Amino acid sequence: MWSAFFNASRHRQVFALAMPMVLSNITVPLLGLVDTVVIGHLDHAYYLGGVAVGATIISLIFWLLGFLRMSTTGLAAQAVGARDNERLLQVLARACLLAGLLALIILLLQQPITDLAFWLVGGSAEVQMYGREYVSVRIWSAPAALTNLVLLGWLLGNQNARAPMLLLILGNGANILLDIWFVLGLGWQVKGAAAASVLADYLATALGAWLVWRTLQHRACWPTPGFWLRTLQLDAFKKLLGLNRDIFIRALCLQLTFAFMTFQGARLGDDVLAANAVLMNFLMFISFGLDGFAYAVEAMVGKAVGARNRAEFRLACALNVFWGLVVALVFVLIFSLFGSTLIQLITSITEVQDQARMYLPWLMLMPLAACWCFILDGIFIGTTRGADMRDMMLISTFGVFFPVWFIAQSLGNHGLWLAMSLFMLARGITLAWAWWRIENRQGFISDDSYHDITM
Repeated sequence: MWSAFFNASRHRQVFALAMPMVLSNITVPLLGLVDTVVIGHLDHAYYLGGVAVGATIISLIFWLLGFLRMSTTGLAAQAVGARDNERLLQVLARACLLAGLLALIILLLQQPITDLAFWLVGGSAEVQMYGREYVSVRIWSAPAALTNLVLLGWLLGNQNARAPMLLLILGNGANILLDIWFVLGLGWQVKGAAAASVLADYLATALGAWLVWRTLQHRACWPTPGFWLRTLQLDAFKKLLGLNRDIFIRALCLQLTFAFMTFQGARLGDDVLAANAVLMNFLMFISFGLDGFAYAVEAMVGKAVGARNRAEFRLACALNVFWGLVVALVFVLIFSLFGSTLIQLITSITEVQDQARMYLPWLMLMPLAACWCFILDGIFIGTTRGADMRDMMLISTFGVFFPVWFIAQSLGNHGLWLAMSLFMLARGITLAWAWWRIENRQGFISDDSYHDITM
């Protein structure tokens, strides 16, 4: 394995999968920035507040359903590795059916979901009104948005990162242009921002469907007689739902820790809350770099598992852990040298700048604490080990994050950042322990129980 590790072509393979995803991720904050600028130029602040609250609610719903992307990537990559075209097509069909069912549930339950969300969020009457207006339009993108998660995961599982990059860049790029047109050009205000996102999601779905069609043609992957009877078997859907349930619980725990950071920061004062928001932007940028390699390892280890190739599996793990660590060290250097300057670029409020600088050392350490869990998450997604991911996340959340915060809460915001740093580190340590335990027992490759999910 080590001779292959020092082969430059193998490192290029990693970058061929990772870099398109890193580049496409950059369009996400750009979209948020344009939304803020466009809506921020309307007459009143409550327009911006309404869009911010409404977009956060919609993003949270779709983010919690991100298991559609994750499970599809792992299962598709395993089918590619096994060179099983029927399994590959079944992964796509089942995931699309599940996405459609979840979208239908969201649309049918949109009123109680919206009422609960805005009851929890609060805000002024104007913010509530325009937030609801935004959600009432944006919710209709659910079928497209959830289908896009499936198409993105399936294309990535096919070891094709360029197609997902096109999908994300077109979707977010169209959203930006439509946002400017609908809000500033046509004067549709908040509804215009929501309508831009809806139309962009459906345009991305159309592109994604075409990219999938091209992939199917290239692989000569078409349904055979009896395909739908085999695809719609109840046992297979039960196993798929079990995998997605585990990834959903993991996502819920992760979201809980971030929400707790925000709520507890608010209790410590407006300046601390604002400073934490600035520093959380740094954490978002860390995720840009590391997510690309997490996506790469998902596709690579999934293919190795499908091909029953232990050497390829371990090589994929080693390559991506190495580059994850390199990226983490680069972020440490950037935050150490330019952290204060970056804070000044994000906010001009002196009090917030001072608070953010006070807690900046935590962000200097965060890349080294977090890099392991990003890559190991990718390994467990690629091998469809949802139960292990769930259990390690539960341990890290309720065995580390909340106990550390409780013990260190007298430290104020330092206690919050200590809890978050140890939480990220615990995720990596627990997943590494789970990886070691599996490899030293039956191994990821020899265990068949995680592959019959696609049969």
